[in-house]
Amino acid sequence: MHAICIHEHGGPEALRYEEVARSEPGAGEARVRIEAAGLNYIDIYHRTGLYPSTEMPFTPGMEGAGVVEAIGPDVTEVNVGDRVGYAMHQGSYTEEAIVPSGVLVPLPDSIDTQSAAAAMLQGMTAHYLTRSTYPLSTSDIALVHAAAGGVGLLLIQMAKMLGARVLGTVSTPEKAELAKGAGADEVILYTETDFEAEVKRLTDGGGVDVVYDSVAKTTFDKSLNCLRPRGYLVLFGQSSGPVPPFDLSRLSRGSMFITRPGLGHYAADREELMGRAGDLFEWIGSGALKLRIDRTFPLQDAADAHRALEGRQTTGKVLLVP
Repeated sequence: MHAICIHEHGGPEALRYEEVARSEPGAGEARVRIEAAGLNYIDIYHRTGLYPSTEMPFTPGMEGAGVVEAIGPDVTEVNVGDRVGYAMHQGSYTEEAIVPSGVLVPLPDSIDTQSAAAAMLQGMTAHYLTRSTYPLSTSDIALVHAAAGGVGLLLIQMAKMLGARVLGTVSTPEKAELAKGAGADEVILYTETDFEAEVKRLTDGGGVDVVYDSVAKTTFDKSLNCLRPRGYLVLFGQSSGPVPPFDLSRLSRGSMFITRPGLGHYAADREELMGRAGDLFEWIGSGALKLRIDRTFPLQDAADAHRALEGRQTTGKVLLVP
Protein backbone atom coordinates (compact mmCIF):
# COMPACT_ATOMS: atom_id res chain seq x y z
CA MET A 1 0.00 0.00 0.00
CA HIS A 2 1.03 3.66 -0.14
CA ALA A 3 1.40 6.33 2.53
CA ILE A 4 2.92 9.75 3.05
CA CYS A 5 6.11 9.45 5.11
CA ILE A 6 8.26 12.09 6.79
CA HIS A 7 11.91 11.14 7.27
CA GLU A 8 13.06 14.53 8.54
CA HIS A 9 11.33 17.75 9.57
CA GLY A 10 11.08 20.46 6.96
CA GLY A 11 8.91 22.11 4.34
CA PRO A 12 6.19 20.51 2.23
CA GLU A 13 8.85 18.66 0.26
CA ALA A 14 9.41 16.52 3.38
CA LEU A 15 6.11 14.76 2.59
CA ARG A 16 7.08 11.68 0.56
CA TYR A 17 4.60 9.35 -1.16
CA GLU A 18 6.01 5.86 -0.58
CA GLU A 19 5.12 2.21 -0.75
CA VAL A 20 4.92 0.72 2.75
CA ALA A 21 4.09 -2.66 4.25
CA ARG A 22 0.53 -3.41 5.34
CA SER A 23 0.15 -3.96 9.08
CA GLU A 24 -2.27 -6.19 10.97
CA PRO A 25 -4.27 -4.84 13.91
CA GLY A 26 -3.26 -5.89 17.39
CA ALA A 27 -5.35 -6.09 20.54
CA GLY A 28 -7.76 -3.17 20.76
CA GLU A 29 -6.98 -2.02 17.20
CA ALA A 30 -8.68 -1.95 13.81
CA ARG A 31 -7.37 -1.59 10.28
CA VAL A 32 -9.29 1.12 8.43
CA ARG A 33 -9.25 1.57 4.65
CA ILE A 34 -9.00 5.34 4.45
CA GLU A 35 -11.40 7.01 2.03
CA ALA A 36 -10.58 10.58 3.11
CA ALA A 37 -8.06 12.17 5.46
CA GLY A 38 -8.60 15.63 6.93
CA LEU A 39 -5.87 18.24 6.68
CA ASN A 40 -5.30 20.28 9.86
CA TYR A 41 -2.75 22.85 10.95
CA ILE A 42 -1.44 20.43 13.55
CA ASP A 43 -0.14 18.33 10.63
CA ILE A 44 2.07 21.27 9.64
CA TYR A 45 3.33 21.56 13.22
CA HIS A 46 4.29 17.88 13.10
CA ARG A 47 5.93 18.22 9.69
CA THR A 48 8.05 21.22 10.67
CA GLY A 49 8.98 19.86 14.09
CA LEU A 50 7.17 22.56 16.05
CA TYR A 51 5.49 19.55 17.67
CA PRO A 52 8.41 17.08 17.52
CA SER A 53 7.75 13.46 16.58
CA THR A 54 9.15 10.78 18.85
CA GLU A 55 10.27 8.59 15.96
CA MET A 56 11.23 8.80 12.30
CA PRO A 57 9.95 8.11 9.75
CA PHE A 58 6.31 8.74 10.55
CA THR A 59 3.05 9.22 8.68
CA PRO A 60 1.24 12.48 9.52
CA GLY A 61 -2.50 13.13 9.67
CA MET A 62 -4.71 13.30 12.76
CA GLU A 63 -8.14 12.71 11.20
CA GLY A 64 -9.64 10.24 8.78
CA ALA A 65 -12.67 8.23 7.74
CA GLY A 66 -13.24 4.99 5.88
CA VAL A 67 -14.24 1.37 6.31
CA VAL A 68 -13.06 -1.15 8.92
CA GLU A 69 -11.26 -3.98 7.10
CA ALA A 70 -10.00 -6.01 10.05
CA ILE A 71 -10.10 -5.96 13.84
CA GLY A 72 -7.78 -7.35 16.46
CA PRO A 73 -8.59 -9.15 19.69
CA ASP A 74 -10.68 -7.40 22.36
CA VAL A 75 -12.35 -4.95 19.97
CA THR A 76 -15.96 -4.22 20.93
CA GLU A 77 -16.57 -0.74 19.56
CA VAL A 78 -16.67 -1.58 15.82
CA ASN A 79 -17.08 -4.50 13.43
CA VAL A 80 -15.56 -5.37 10.06
CA GLY A 81 -17.45 -3.45 7.36
CA ASP A 82 -18.40 -0.52 9.59
CA ARG A 83 -18.01 2.97 8.17
CA VAL A 84 -16.09 5.01 10.74
CA GLY A 85 -14.46 8.34 11.41
CA TYR A 86 -11.79 9.32 13.91
CA ALA A 87 -9.58 12.15 15.10
CA MET A 88 -6.51 12.69 17.29
CA HIS A 89 -4.64 9.57 16.25
CA GLN A 90 -1.66 10.16 13.98
CA GLY A 91 -1.20 8.39 10.67
CA SER A 92 -4.20 9.12 8.42
CA TYR A 93 -2.19 10.16 5.32
CA THR A 94 -2.29 6.60 4.03
CA GLU A 95 -4.40 4.07 2.18
CA GLU A 96 -4.85 1.91 5.29
CA ALA A 97 -4.37 2.90 8.92
CA ILE A 98 -4.08 0.96 12.17
CA VAL A 99 -6.25 2.83 14.67
CA PRO A 100 -7.16 2.18 18.32
CA SER A 101 -10.75 1.01 18.25
CA GLY A 102 -11.67 3.28 21.15
CA VAL A 103 -11.30 6.42 19.01
CA LEU A 104 -13.38 5.09 16.10
CA VAL A 105 -16.90 6.48 15.75
CA PRO A 106 -19.39 4.54 13.57
CA LEU A 107 -21.01 6.80 10.98
CA PRO A 108 -24.78 7.11 10.60
CA ASP A 109 -26.23 6.59 7.13
CA SER A 110 -26.69 10.34 6.76
CA ILE A 111 -22.93 11.02 6.92
CA ASP A 112 -20.56 10.12 4.07
CA THR A 113 -16.88 9.49 4.75
CA GLN A 114 -15.69 12.78 3.22
CA SER A 115 -18.05 14.71 5.50
CA ALA A 116 -16.81 12.70 8.48
CA ALA A 117 -13.17 13.41 7.62
CA ALA A 118 -14.06 17.09 7.29
CA ALA A 119 -15.91 17.27 10.59
CA MET A 120 -14.31 15.07 13.21
CA LEU A 121 -11.31 17.07 14.43
CA GLN A 122 -12.38 20.60 13.55
CA GLY A 123 -16.03 19.98 14.38
CA MET A 124 -15.34 18.50 17.80
CA THR A 125 -12.87 21.34 18.42
CA ALA A 126 -15.56 23.93 17.72
CA HIS A 127 -17.94 21.90 19.90
CA TYR A 128 -15.75 21.85 23.00
CA LEU A 129 -14.67 25.48 22.54
CA THR A 130 -18.25 26.77 22.49
CA ARG A 131 -19.81 24.22 24.88
CA SER A 132 -17.07 23.48 27.42
CA THR A 133 -13.96 25.71 27.40
CA TYR A 134 -16.07 28.86 27.42
CA PRO A 135 -19.75 27.84 27.33
CA LEU A 136 -21.45 30.55 25.31
CA SER A 137 -24.85 32.05 26.10
CA THR A 138 -27.16 34.65 24.61
CA SER A 139 -25.51 37.41 26.64
CA ASP A 140 -22.00 36.75 25.28
CA ILE A 141 -19.96 38.42 22.54
CA ALA A 142 -17.27 36.25 20.95
CA LEU A 143 -14.38 37.22 18.68
CA VAL A 144 -13.31 34.47 16.26
CA HIS A 145 -9.99 34.77 14.44
CA ALA A 146 -9.52 32.99 11.09
CA ALA A 147 -13.29 33.07 10.81
CA ALA A 148 -13.37 31.61 7.28
CA GLY A 149 -11.14 28.66 8.12
CA GLY A 150 -12.24 25.11 8.80
CA VAL A 151 -12.75 25.59 12.54
CA GLY A 152 -13.84 29.20 12.16
CA LEU A 153 -16.86 28.52 9.96
CA LEU A 154 -18.04 25.72 12.24
CA LEU A 155 -17.35 27.74 15.40
CA ILE A 156 -19.45 30.66 14.12
CA GLN A 157 -22.40 28.37 13.41
CA MET A 158 -22.19 26.67 16.81
CA ALA A 159 -21.87 30.00 18.59
CA LYS A 160 -25.00 31.27 16.83
CA MET A 161 -26.87 28.10 17.84
CA LEU A 162 -26.29 29.26 21.42
CA GLY A 163 -27.44 32.80 20.69
CA ALA A 164 -24.10 34.58 21.09
CA ARG A 165 -23.09 37.66 19.13
CA VAL A 166 -20.12 36.79 16.90
CA LEU A 167 -17.39 39.04 15.50
CA GLY A 168 -14.95 37.47 13.06
CA THR A 169 -11.61 38.45 11.52
CA VAL A 170 -10.61 37.51 7.97
CA SER A 171 -8.03 38.59 5.39
CA THR A 172 -10.09 39.09 2.20
CA PRO A 173 -13.55 40.25 1.11
CA GLU A 174 -14.23 36.75 -0.26
CA LYS A 175 -13.53 35.23 3.14
CA ALA A 176 -15.67 37.91 4.76
CA GLU A 177 -18.64 36.76 2.69
CA LEU A 178 -18.11 33.16 3.82
CA ALA A 179 -17.98 34.21 7.49
CA LYS A 180 -21.16 36.27 7.08
CA GLY A 181 -22.81 33.32 5.37
CA ALA A 182 -21.97 31.17 8.39
CA GLY A 183 -23.80 33.67 10.61
CA ALA A 184 -21.17 36.13 11.86
CA ASP A 185 -22.80 39.36 13.01
CA GLU A 186 -19.79 41.50 12.12
CA VAL A 187 -16.71 40.65 10.03
CA ILE A 188 -13.46 42.62 10.28
CA LEU A 189 -10.92 42.66 7.44
CA TYR A 190 -7.74 42.77 9.51
CA THR A 191 -5.71 43.56 6.37
CA GLU A 192 -7.55 46.88 6.06
CA THR A 193 -8.67 47.67 9.61
CA ASP A 194 -7.03 47.38 13.02
CA PHE A 195 -9.11 44.62 14.57
CA GLU A 196 -8.55 45.81 18.13
CA ALA A 197 -9.87 49.29 17.38
CA GLU A 198 -12.80 47.87 15.42
CA VAL A 199 -13.75 45.47 18.22
CA LYS A 200 -13.71 48.35 20.69
CA ARG A 201 -15.94 50.37 18.34
CA LEU A 202 -18.37 47.52 17.78
CA THR A 203 -18.66 46.85 21.53
CA ASP A 204 -18.86 50.53 22.57
CA GLY A 205 -15.53 50.12 24.31
CA GLY A 206 -16.66 47.24 26.49
CA GLY A 207 -14.75 44.45 24.76
CA VAL A 208 -15.75 40.85 24.16
CA ASP A 209 -16.40 38.04 26.62
CA VAL A 210 -14.17 35.54 24.80
CA VAL A 211 -11.61 35.47 22.00
CA TYR A 212 -11.19 32.16 20.17
CA ASP A 213 -7.66 32.50 18.78
CA SER A 214 -5.93 29.89 16.60
CA VAL A 215 -3.37 32.39 15.24
CA ALA A 216 -1.43 33.19 18.44
CA LYS A 217 1.82 35.09 17.91
CA THR A 218 0.58 37.92 15.68
CA THR A 219 -2.82 38.33 17.34
CA PHE A 220 -2.08 37.64 21.02
CA ASP A 221 -1.50 41.15 22.37
CA LYS A 222 -4.45 42.70 20.59
CA SER A 223 -6.66 39.75 21.49
CA LEU A 224 -5.91 40.43 25.15
CA ASN A 225 -6.77 44.08 24.64
CA CYS A 226 -10.14 43.12 23.12
CA LEU A 227 -11.31 41.37 26.29
CA ARG A 228 -13.74 42.83 28.78
CA PRO A 229 -12.83 42.49 32.48
CA ARG A 230 -12.87 38.80 33.47
CA GLY A 231 -12.88 37.81 29.81
CA TYR A 232 -11.34 34.64 28.38
CA LEU A 233 -8.60 34.33 25.77
CA VAL A 234 -8.84 30.80 24.38
CA LEU A 235 -5.68 29.89 22.43
CA PHE A 236 -6.32 26.69 20.51
CA GLY A 237 -3.69 26.95 17.78
CA GLN A 238 -0.65 28.91 16.65
CA SER A 239 -0.69 29.27 12.89
CA SER A 240 1.52 32.39 13.06
CA GLY A 241 3.88 30.84 15.62
CA PRO A 242 3.90 30.33 19.40
CA VAL A 243 3.26 33.18 21.81
CA PRO A 244 6.52 34.42 23.40
CA PRO A 245 6.81 34.37 27.20
CA PHE A 246 4.97 37.25 28.82
CA ASP A 247 4.36 38.74 32.25
CA LEU A 248 1.27 37.19 33.83
CA SER A 249 0.68 40.36 35.84
CA ARG A 250 -0.65 41.88 32.59
CA LEU A 251 -3.82 39.89 33.23
CA SER A 252 -4.50 41.83 36.42
CA ARG A 253 -5.70 44.92 34.57
CA GLY A 254 -8.93 43.07 33.89
CA SER A 255 -8.68 39.90 36.00
CA MET A 256 -8.59 38.03 32.67
CA PHE A 257 -8.16 34.34 31.92
CA ILE A 258 -6.01 32.53 29.36
CA THR A 259 -6.34 28.86 28.51
CA ARG A 260 -4.62 26.60 25.97
CA PRO A 261 -7.03 23.70 25.44
CA GLY A 262 -6.66 20.60 23.27
CA LEU A 263 -9.21 18.15 21.89
CA GLY A 264 -7.61 15.20 23.66
CA HIS A 265 -8.60 16.62 27.04
CA TYR A 266 -12.15 17.34 25.88
CA ALA A 267 -12.78 13.89 24.40
CA ALA A 268 -11.02 12.14 27.23
CA ASP A 269 -13.19 9.04 27.36
CA ARG A 270 -15.52 7.10 25.07
CA GLU A 271 -18.66 8.72 26.46
CA GLU A 272 -17.42 12.26 25.88
CA LEU A 273 -16.14 11.38 22.39
CA MET A 274 -19.42 9.81 21.34
CA GLY A 275 -21.42 12.70 22.78
CA ARG A 276 -19.53 15.35 20.83
CA ALA A 277 -19.44 13.30 17.62
CA GLY A 278 -23.12 12.45 18.01
CA ASP A 279 -24.07 16.12 18.20
CA LEU A 280 -21.98 16.85 15.10
CA PHE A 281 -23.51 14.08 13.03
CA GLU A 282 -27.04 15.00 14.11
CA TRP A 283 -26.53 18.66 13.14
CA ILE A 284 -24.87 17.82 9.83
CA GLY A 285 -27.50 15.23 8.97
CA SER A 286 -30.35 17.64 9.70
CA GLY A 287 -28.74 20.52 7.84
CA ALA A 288 -28.37 22.63 10.99
CA LEU A 289 -24.58 22.63 10.56
CA LYS A 290 -23.08 23.29 7.13
CA LEU A 291 -19.70 21.86 6.17
CA ARG A 292 -17.54 23.60 3.61
CA ILE A 293 -15.06 21.31 1.86
CA ASP A 294 -12.84 23.77 0.02
CA ARG A 295 -11.03 21.21 -2.11
CA THR A 296 -9.65 17.71 -2.22
CA PHE A 297 -6.16 16.58 -3.21
CA PRO A 298 -4.99 13.10 -4.21
CA LEU A 299 -2.95 11.56 -1.40
CA GLN A 300 0.25 11.76 -3.44
CA ASP A 301 -0.21 15.55 -3.69
CA ALA A 302 -0.10 16.10 0.08
CA ALA A 303 2.77 18.60 -0.33
CA ASP A 304 0.58 20.80 -2.55
CA ALA A 305 -2.22 20.58 0.01
CA HIS A 306 0.17 21.79 2.74
CA ARG A 307 1.35 24.67 0.54
CA ALA A 308 -2.25 25.76 -0.01
CA LEU A 309 -3.07 25.66 3.70
CA GLU A 310 0.12 27.46 4.78
CA GLY A 311 -0.36 30.05 2.04
CA ARG A 312 -3.84 30.91 3.37
CA GLN A 313 -5.29 29.92 0.01
CA THR A 314 -8.05 27.78 1.53
CA THR A 315 -11.43 28.39 3.11
CA GLY A 316 -13.15 25.63 5.02
CA LYS A 317 -11.79 22.08 4.92
CA VAL A 318 -9.09 20.45 2.81
CA LEU A 319 -9.10 16.67 2.30
CA LEU A 320 -6.61 14.13 1.02
CA VAL A 321 -8.17 11.25 -0.91
CA PRO A 322 -6.21 8.01 -1.51
